[in-house]
Amino acid sequence: MKNETIKTGMKIGATVGGLVFLAFGIMPGFYFGSYGTLILLQKLTGGPVEPTLIIRAVVVMGILVGIACAATVSIVVGGLLGTAAGAVVSTPAILREKKAAEATAKQ
Repeated sequence: MKNETIKTGMKIGATVGGLVFLAFGIMPGFYFGSYGTLILLQKLTGGPVEPTLIIRAVVVMGILVGIACAATVSIVVGGLLGTAAGAVVSTPAILREKKAAEATAKQ
């Protein structure tokens, strides 16, 4: 019973984390991915970045990486919080089972 409750909490938490990402995580992932890529390209080229085809393609890849990182963080943190909540919820049942096992062992 303990493992089922914790696994259920993890799945619910990961789902909530995914929904939070859809609501609040796409825009920051887009922004930080593009901004970080532009700063990196500026440092690599040693000056202002001109909007050539290669630069635009690299910025698009940076945006995708930023969005993927934001999604990963949201889902993993949601899963961890769900796992913790599942462990807290299953604790009283575990203590009851332990007391019942001790009571039957004493008889």
